[in-house]
Amino acid sequence: MKALRTLVLAVLLVGMLSVAAYGAGWALSSHQASAARDGQPATEPGETPSESTLPARRTVPGQELKPEFRLEAGDRSVKVRALQSRLYQLAWFPELTTGRYGSATLAAVRGFQDKRGLVATGVTDQRTWDRLVSMTKKPTHDQLFNILHPGPAILSEGDSGTEVRDLQARLVAIQWIFGDVTGSYDRETVRAVRGFQAKREIPVTGEVDQRTLDRLHAMTVQPTYEQMHNIEPKLGALDPRCKTGRALCVDKSSNSLRWVVDGEIVSTFDVRFGSEELPTREGAFTVYSKSRDHVSSLYDTSMPFAMFFSGGQAVHYSPDFAATGYNGASHGCVNVRDYDGMVQLFDQVQVGDKVIVYWS
Repeated sequence: MKALRTLVLAVLLVGMLSVAAYGAGWALSSHQASAARDGQPATEPGETPSESTLPARRTVPGQELKPEFRLEAGDRSVKVRALQSRLYQLAWFPELTTGRYGSATLAAVRGFQDKRGLVATGVTDQRTWDRLVSMTKKPTHDQLFNILHPGPAILSEGDSGTEVRDLQARLVAIQWIFGDVTGSYDRETVRAVRGFQAKREIPVTGEVDQRTLDRLHAMTVQPTYEQMHNIEPKLGALDPRCKTGRALCVDKSSNSLRWVVDGEIVSTFDVRFGSEELPTREGAFTVYSKSRDHVSSLYDTSMPFAMFFSGGQAVHYSPDFAATGYNGASHGCVNVRDYDGMVQLFDQVQVGDKVIVYWS
């Protein structure tokens, strides 16, 4: 009996050990399966999960972090074209994009930033870009790559009236029409408009659309009644000092310069003078120096065909006078806006010739 009791206890002990071993195996298998489902490696019993075994952070679709937007000087890309096109919509940049983040783009961005209360760095950061996008429309492919299309015609062949006279007078001022202002949009006016458009890279139609008109107005001033009706301005009398020898006769009363040789007027030019703060000196002078491609070291401005007569004051061609007319002023020089005329005058005038600046 004692032997039988011992045998039964042994069988029960083995059974209990088998059940325990099976339970442990099932638990380990369940842990590994669960870990696999969660995308993490299984750990052995007693191990602490390391950082490498933790599940990766999940991101919700649409909430991924975007890279910080940044464009700066020296960049070249389509993004720069988009920036320039949006700046054009707000009149900070010319219509034609370049794709290059140069000095003009830098200045435009600074101006935009300063006006909107942003730090004027000239760098297009995320804040600047977001503000610009909120104020403009997305540029089209053609706008990005300067594929221009003409707008509706405002003036065209066959039109007549005051608006045509204004157009023609402006074209006369920048030497695209050399005849009289007629008030009739004729073939000569068509040719002048086509030439103006071609030089400014505007779609060449010979008709005046808004783009053409804006560009023309930016380069000229409002014509006077006399200019629109071919009434020659009356020039004052020549100063007696101009009637002998060779003289640049500058009349402040009529804003004119007359090149006079032995009392005969060879050519006449419209001119403008210095401001009240920097007036053009009056009196009798002589040309003491000439510089064909001069650039002012004081103002860093171009002074082509400069003929110096009093210190730093000179008779010279002025691109600004050609563009803005009498709305501006020189720094004391005698500005001429007729480029072709100045080419000829510069070659005719010699060092030692007289310069007479006076009121008639």
